[in-house]
Amino acid sequence: MSDAVDAVREAWSRERPDVDNWPVGVIGRTQRLARVLEDELQSFFSRYDLDTSEVDVLFTLRRSGAPYELTPTQLVKSLMVTSGAVTKRINRLEARKFVERIPGTRDGRIVQVRLTGHGLTTVDQLFAPHIANEVRLLGGLDRDKLDQLADLLRTLLKAIGDTPRR
Repeated sequence: MSDAVDAVREAWSRERPDVDNWPVGVIGRTQRLARVLEDELQSFFSRYDLDTSEVDVLFTLRRSGAPYELTPTQLVKSLMVTSGAVTKRINRLEARKFVERIPGTRDGRIVQVRLTGHGLTTVDQLFAPHIANEVRLLGGLDRDKLDQLADLLRTLLKAIGDTPRR
């Protein structure tokens, strides 16, 4: 069974037979899969009037444990995005009453970003359906193969460095 990536590889093999283009099979499919999954997740979260970047913040705060708060710097490290991106996300979520900024108890200059009651309720209502959606998206493979894939992807991420440059 061939796909669009096979067509790309065949075209390159025809045009540059001197270069073994086997990596395109992995990298090309990984990139395509990332785009498809991002689109699917965005479509799912839009039903809750959220986007994936907002959900990343909400889920990160929720899994941090009670009292469900982190500093913006901790969010930057966890989300692997710029501080400006985190600030924009926090501003949007704060305007919609999902999070609040709390001055630090030891140092008022340090702010904690905390889930509000509304934010906590929303995350808790969203999480199980989100996982069910991910199960649906992975339905093309059985659990053993998915566990193998997860292990292989972990190994590859560790080998190339698990931190994006942007």
